[in-house]
Amino acid sequence: MASPTPTSPPFVPLVPFNSTDKTGGNSVKDDLNVAFQSGDMAWVIVATALVLLMIPGVGFFYSGLARRKSALSLIWLSVMTVAVVSFQWFFWGYSLTFSHTAGKFIGNLDNFAFRNTLGTPSVGSKKVPDLLFAIYQGMFAAITVALAIGAVAERGRMLPAVIFMLVWSTVIYDPIACWTWNPSGWSNRMGGLDFAGGTPVHISSGSAALAYSIMLGKRRGHGTHELNYRPHNVTHVVIGTVFLWVGWFGFNGGSALSASLRAVMAIASTNLAASVGGITWCVLDYRLERKWSTVGFCSGVIAGLVAITPASGYVPSWSAVIYGVVGGFACNYATKLKFVLGVDDALDIFAEHAIGGLVGNILTAFFAADYIAHLDGYTVIPGGWLNKHWVQLGYQLADSVTGFSYSFGGTCIILFIMNLIPGLSLRASEEAEILGIDDAEIGEFAYDYVELTRDVAGDPTESITKYSGEHVSPMDIQEKSASPLPHD
Repeated sequence: MASPTPTSPPFVPLVPFNSTDKTGGNSVKDDLNVAFQSGDMAWVIVATALVLLMIPGVGFFYSGLARRKSALSLIWLSVMTVAVVSFQWFFWGYSLTFSHTAGKFIGNLDNFAFRNTLGTPSVGSKKVPDLLFAIYQGMFAAITVALAIGAVAERGRMLPAVIFMLVWSTVIYDPIACWTWNPSGWSNRMGGLDFAGGTPVHISSGSAALAYSIMLGKRRGHGTHELNYRPHNVTHVVIGTVFLWVGWFGFNGGSALSASLRAVMAIASTNLAASVGGITWCVLDYRLERKWSTVGFCSGVIAGLVAITPASGYVPSWSAVIYGVVGGFACNYATKLKFVLGVDDALDIFAEHAIGGLVGNILTAFFAADYIAHLDGYTVIPGGWLNKHWVQLGYQLADSVTGFSYSFGGTCIILFIMNLIPGLSLRASEEAEILGIDDAEIGEFAYDYVELTRDVAGDPTESITKYSGEHVSPMDIQEKSASPLPHD
């Protein structure tokens, strides 16, 4: 007996979007899903969660590199960026960046508080609706701020840092992201290629971190043996790196905004560049110290990931090897720039992100290929030098230099003004720095024995001894001591 013929297909048929309504149509009367492939939407939803995972990864990475008495503050700042930037992005950030009627430099408030943000195809891709694109890009805005805010490590106050998150994301990030990714933006119209954030994410955050480090000033004891310490928790560094590595698949792969071969290529290039970057940095460190540094490997992985970010959806997978090697070399040697510049960039954010992003942008001019971009079925680019499109190098340089200059200069102005406002001074007191930002600003600790040690040794704010001619606390002595702390 023949099976009955189904009366309707077991899926929602894809139909062309034809609504003139700003929300995509009347959801009571119409199915707003029919213009989008469920697979594309599912992939971008997963990618959104992966990018969110990267933010605590940044916190663990930064925390592990710092000293234990300020370890929790860096995790706190990282996860706080999700809340602060999500608030900003909902009300005005998304509209200023991706409104459909944006200008060359900034958008408008047509989509204030996600107004008219629902089922219309987004400006990023016709494959996903506005609302999904808004949530996905909100994670990009949050992690950019999380990367930059690490510059406050060990001597910055929490309240000014939180205010800075709100102001910086509005004044700096939103315009750069608009001119890079919004089809109306000047760099996008010029022909600049930035797949997932070489300039809006990495160059902007790295240059902002440099500016913040300069405006904050050097940590107490900078340039002396007092700051000659190793990362306090290498396990945290590894955990943070793993979170970032996994999340970067959503960061780069999700930027295809479709479940397509272009997304697959972006993920393949991302993984390869990270692997080669880690090996490169590790070998460079071994050359000097004859030690296979775990922190060196993790730093190289991040360098490779940063370098491939602007290119991952434009370049063939074999070029990822070059991105990993060049990114690892450039970022490794860029860590020496802080000594040349006399800046206390405690976590090497400038070297990893600003320099890594610049390297990635420039290499994209050489290796971008039209046939890779078209793997999603609709993106058309002239390519880079592989396609004999020589002028692409000029486009990449223009975008990179402009993004760096705007972010660095704008961040300095923002911080200068904030520092003049009563109650918003950037720098913690010397007493708070000695005590540790965790205790002074948060009142909680990353490790239970920190408080136990304080009880045993006495009041850490009381100067009880001298070390190299300076009055210091028991906590400070423990940071300098080669002996392990209790339960360490």
